[in-house]
Amino acid sequence: MGLIEQAAKRLEELKRAGVDVPIAAEEADADAVARATPKSPSVPSASARTLADAPSPFRERPPASAPAGPAEATDTTEKPLRRSKLVEIDLQRLAAAGYVTPTAPRSRLADELRVIKRPLIGNAQGRSAAPIQAANLIMVTSALPGEGKTFISVNLAVSIAMELDTTVLLVDADVARPAVPERLGLSVDKGLLDLLTRKDLEVADVMLRTNIERLSLLPAGTPHSRATELLASDSMVRLVAELASRYPDRILVFDAPPLLSSTESRVLATHMGQIVLVVDAERTPQGSVKQALAAIEQCPVVMTLLNKIERVDSGSYYYGYYGAYGSYGQ
Repeated sequence: MGLIEQAAKRLEELKRAGVDVPIAAEEADADAVARATPKSPSVPSASARTLADAPSPFRERPPASAPAGPAEATDTTEKPLRRSKLVEIDLQRLAAAGYVTPTAPRSRLADELRVIKRPLIGNAQGRSAAPIQAANLIMVTSALPGEGKTFISVNLAVSIAMELDTTVLLVDADVARPAVPERLGLSVDKGLLDLLTRKDLEVADVMLRTNIERLSLLPAGTPHSRATELLASDSMVRLVAELASRYPDRILVFDAPPLLSSTESRVLATHMGQIVLVVDAERTPQGSVKQALAAIEQCPVVMTLLNKIERVDSGSYYYGYYGAYGSYGQ
């Protein structure tokens, strides 16, 4: 029998005989036994109670002497899960205003939107001939105000959300004159600009889930005098990356300001993988279209959409690609 075993046996005999053994001696022998015994992660050693207050990088719970109860939950570093607010879009009102809705999937407008969205979705899902960086980021803009870019943005987002394998986040990026919530019949306050200026906000605090399955909305937010600088900031880069990568099937549609009447769209274009340029067929001068295309030529994919065509036999839209070889219809 080793010395440690003999000491432990003698200590037990003294305790049975009624001898008052000093606590320090008892703990010293216990420590000796613990040092001589191989440690197992599932069985705490006898000296563990004397080390309860010692710092440990592996401790996930407070010491045994700490008070239990509600205070224990407040000490955790994990933040409570935040869930975005659910809003109700009046689909009948939306349809009456000329927009496509999931309740009316068959219409001339719905069919035209299918033609418009198909190449955009294909690029976003990596089915293009060559890889397109940030292809799930789609900006809808125009050269001048009043060409119908918000109408196209909302319709395009709703139409893509009607796909079976995509989710859509519609971002109201026209921060100077936001129009998306009004078109959808919603009243909102915080949004994109608030996320860029307030560290206490998270995406879930301002993002809105809608009653259109797979469609969410990010409003423009509180107006700011330095909106252009905010959209060009590193915070915007990080936010866009977070929004784009949060779900693998997500497509972001940005309703952006007109290119020739603001600077925000040119800044936003630097983040985009695809741009849809809406052109008023009966009003926009050709020179303005050329200026707008020159402002966004760095974007990998720019598509033109000729809107408000009055010739019934030709349809409402003329859709094409703009690139090194010019523009052609489809």
